[in-house]
Amino acid sequence: MECRGNERKERVTGMNRQNMERVQKIWQHPLYQKTFRQLQELEQDRIFCNHTLEHFLDVARLAWIETLERGVILEKSVVYAAALLHDLGRVQELTEGIPHQEAGAVLAAGILQDCGFSEEETDMIREAILAHRGLAAEPGTLAEYLYRADKKSRNCFACAASAACKWSEEKKNRYIEG
Repeated sequence: MECRGNERKERVTGMNRQNMERVQKIWQHPLYQKTFRQLQELEQDRIFCNHTLEHFLDVARLAWIETLERGVILEKSVVYAAALLHDLGRVQELTEGIPHQEAGAVLAAGILQDCGFSEEETDMIREAILAHRGLAAEPGTLAEYLYRADKKSRNCFACAASAACKWSEEKKNRYIEG
C-alpha cells in the first residue's frame, strides 16, 4: 500500500516516535541513571570537557545530522542510543582504570537489551562505542559518525583549559563546524 502526503508523514512520524521511545527508556534505565549520576559526581571538579547530558545529546544530534547530510540509512534511535552510551564507561575508567570504551560497551549490552534493541542493533552500537575514540572507526559506519560527532561537540577553540589539555593538537576541535 502506498502512502501519500499526510498519511505517509504520520506513519513515518509514528514509527520514529515509537523507536525513539527506546532512547527514552535508556535515559530512564536504573543502571544508566546510577552510572550517569556517578559520572557527574566524579567529574564535578574537572576543568576539562565533562561528560554531561548536553555532551551526549550534542554528539547524538551532530551524528544524526551528518548521517542525513550524507544520505546514510541508519535508525535515528540507534544513533541516539550510541551517543547516550558512548562515554558512560568513564566511571569504570576513573575508578578502576578500565578504558572507558571497553567498559561502556559492556554496560551498553544489558541496557540496550532491556530497552528493546535487537541483537543486530546492540552489536552495531557496541562496536561504535568500542571504536568511538577513532581507534577502529571504519568509514561509513556508525562508529565513524559517533567519533566525528564526539570530536565536533568539543569547543576546544574556546576552552579556557585547552593549553593544559592532554589531547593532541590533531584531536582538538579548533574550528566552529557543523
